[in-house]
Amino acid sequence: MTQAAIQDFYPDDLAHCYGCGRHNEHGLHVRSAWDGEETVAILTPRPYHTAIPGYVYGGLLASLVDCHGTGSAALAAYRAAGREPGTEPPLRFVTASLKVDYLRPTPMGVPLEARGRIVEVRPRKVVVDIEVIAGGAVCVRGQVVAVLMPENMLPRRDGA
Repeated sequence: MTQAAIQDFYPDDLAHCYGCGRHNEHGLHVRSAWDGEETVAILTPRPYHTAIPGYVYGGLLASLVDCHGTGSAALAAYRAAGREPGTEPPLRFVTASLKVDYLRPTPMGVPLEARGRIVEVRPRKVVVDIEVIAGGAVCVRGQVVAVLMPENMLPRRDGA
């Protein structure tokens, strides 16, 4: 992905997620961006993401749907507010609901393309439908209901 991803704009203290945090050295580093009216993230599984030889572990696929969903929610919220990503206050979303349907085994050795379609945008909630495509075939369909990160989860920014 050549364009900046929404995860590039997450504040440093909110960028440690295993799935999409740029500061998690062991994480997946999911990167979500607009592609027309859809969002896209590309992830190539590593050999240790194996379920059985030749196929991707379902938990990795759920993580991809989850983090691409919250990233897509942030993209949609910034767009709906007429704001650029990275402007204050940050719009950081967490998962309220995650639904994942595994349609067919997902092969190893090919990039996974997660495509998001925004279903609903409200001030504190965004619903995103996601497909994960491998080798041209839809392997996973999911839906994420993402909510604006609650205040009690935000690190204090006043230095106290």
